[in-house]
Amino acid sequence: MATEPEAPGPARRTPPAQATQATRNSTPAKPLRTAAGRAVPSTARGLPTRTGDSTPEWLEPAMAANGIGSFDWDIRRDTLVGDRRACTILGLAGQSFDRTSGSFLALLHPEDAPVVRRRVERAVAELGQCGAYYRTVFPNGELHAVRFRGRVLADAFGRPSRMVGFVWDATVELHKRERADELAVLREERSRFIKEAARALSEAVTVRDVARVFTELPLPGLGPDGLALASLEGGRIALLGSSGYRSTLSDQFDRIPLAPTHPAAEAVRQRTPIFVSSREEYRERYPDAWDWAESSGRSSWAFLPLVASGRPTGVCVVSFDDDRELDADERTLLSTLGGLVAQSLARARLHDAEHELAAGLQRVMLPRTVPAVPGVTTAVRYLAAGSGLQIGGDWYDVVPLPGGHVGLVIGDVQGHDVHAAGIMGQLRIALRAYAAEGHPPAAVMARASRFLADLDTDHFATCTYAEVNVDYGVVYAVRAGHLDPVVRRADGTAHPVPVAGGLPLGVAPDEEYRVTRFSLDPGETVLLFTDGLVEARDMDLDTGFGRLCETVSEHLAAVGESPREPLEELADRIASQAADTSEREDDIALLLLRWDGPAGGRAAQQLRRRIGQADLARISELRAELRDALRRWGVPELIDTAELLSSELVTNAIRHTDRDAMFTARLYQESGRARLRVEVEDESDLWPTRRTPGEQASSGRGLMLVEGLADAWGVEPRGSGKRMWFELSS
Repeated sequence: MATEPEAPGPARRTPPAQATQATRNSTPAKPLRTAAGRAVPSTARGLPTRTGDSTPEWLEPAMAANGIGSFDWDIRRDTLVGDRRACTILGLAGQSFDRTSGSFLALLHPEDAPVVRRRVERAVAELGQCGAYYRTVFPNGELHAVRFRGRVLADAFGRPSRMVGFVWDATVELHKRERADELAVLREERSRFIKEAARALSEAVTVRDVARVFTELPLPGLGPDGLALASLEGGRIALLGSSGYRSTLSDQFDRIPLAPTHPAAEAVRQRTPIFVSSREEYRERYPDAWDWAESSGRSSWAFLPLVASGRPTGVCVVSFDDDRELDADERTLLSTLGGLVAQSLARARLHDAEHELAAGLQRVMLPRTVPAVPGVTTAVRYLAAGSGLQIGGDWYDVVPLPGGHVGLVIGDVQGHDVHAAGIMGQLRIALRAYAAEGHPPAAVMARASRFLADLDTDHFATCTYAEVNVDYGVVYAVRAGHLDPVVRRADGTAHPVPVAGGLPLGVAPDEEYRVTRFSLDPGETVLLFTDGLVEARDMDLDTGFGRLCETVSEHLAAVGESPREPLEELADRIASQAADTSEREDDIALLLLRWDGPAGGRAAQQLRRRIGQADLARISELRAELRDALRRWGVPELIDTAELLSSELVTNAIRHTDRDAMFTARLYQESGRARLRVEVEDESDLWPTRRTPGEQASSGRGLMLVEGLADAWGVEPRGSGKRMWFELSS
């Protein structure tokens, strides 16, 4: 144990019982040694009180009044002698005792005996004086404290002969030190509590978070039996959270008017904490509000006003089951806590208001409902960013198209603010209008890019637009700087589908976009999403795509096996993996479409497609669609002829009119045979004329091919324009 300048402190206090056991089990204390290093002899027995009158008469009353005893230690004989008061102070009254220094040291606390030994030996060596504060354990196990002061006397030859001095009880001082240590520990705990409470409240984002943190705080040294946090709204109490109260009691006081005579109202009005130490004090100070206190079952309270920016916003109530007179430190602790809660609550209410504003704006910008389209099932999800205003430019849309088809849109406008959300709303409406007009996917994307460039906002947007032929599950996708879609196949596997990409919308107004075509089998699902789903600060795109495909590939109940729609379950599974509101820095839009296919699993035996004027690339796409349709319909032998004749009719309509053409192919089953009818409608009154071209002519053979290869063909008038058709039989 380290030696203090005056006396050893009570640090590392050994409990009395343990100290007694330690004293009993310890080896006999070593005798004190002289300056020459020789052991002091141990010859005498007992610690007799002095029978002689060695104390002056004028000093005895003073010593008796102050409880001071005296001792005399014969150094050469190692014999201790003390008066009755000294024996009582040492706990030796009425007991026999081995009158040696070693036996005396054995009485001391094991931590204090070495200190006393060193000081006495130094005084003997220097013929000086010494003093010490030490603890001693009485035979009954009580821990006491003693102080002594002694001086070494020399004989005629200058050698140490005796030590005489005084001893007095210092147990009261011991208790004061212990209390001071306890208070120091408690202050340290409270200081640490304030730091931890400030950290926890600073991390609380919403009002709900603040209420949860407050009601779970462990107040050191107080141990409250009830905590409640309430805001004031229009003179009423809005209970935000509570602990230690029955739910029925909490509900009873929620949304009730706060009477002016209530102590909580007084605390808010005066902006000063109100402390009530007993039920009697409450009844005397606030008789009109006694019913509330009586039904709460508590006996003392602390009402802490919540004041932020000079404006009261609510009140904290800390209550106890017993009467409690809080001291100054405890009141300071509660007042400091009230200030922390007030600031955190004001910040959380502002956050909730901003979040509600952002959520409302986002709800207005995004479609309220997704239209139902026969033959497909869709599901959508939107997850706001975990930080900031929680609003961004991500959007999704589902657009019913002419001919029973459906358009899928997923996009992301640069930025995460209200401006980006406003641009997103305008772009979504424009792109939806272009798609609904029947423009092909490449044209829809090109027009949307020019529209965004004309807005002159210095913003760009990434987007994927996919047109799904509901009749037979073919997808025509166009990508503008966006991510590739992911397809979940019928066997449960999932993988990205490469789609030819172009520049983001608004970057190059004259950009021409390429179309990528891929097919779906009945039950297969295509996923469109924004980059927040697969990319984060600690996750690259490859890792994100891998995790997404793994999630999508997990087992999914088939339609009808579960009461819940499997596509909704899949959307929730994907969203739950990404829903990390504390870390996610980007918002997420997710759009899923499952092609259910026609009844019986066969594709609808009709193909209807609009061909834009001078859109020659559309003719190539139409030929591919027709080939795929005839293969699905089970008549592959008609593919080559039907493709050639359809191309001739469509080309003829495009070249000789100034309007769009409508292509329709239908397959009929008659008497076990299949009959294909192809029609091309246009709005021109100019009828085709069959002619015989010369050997060097570059045109004029179209109708000759139709007439030679078709089983039947013809031209029919319709309201405005005409309809050309041909039929093939298998």
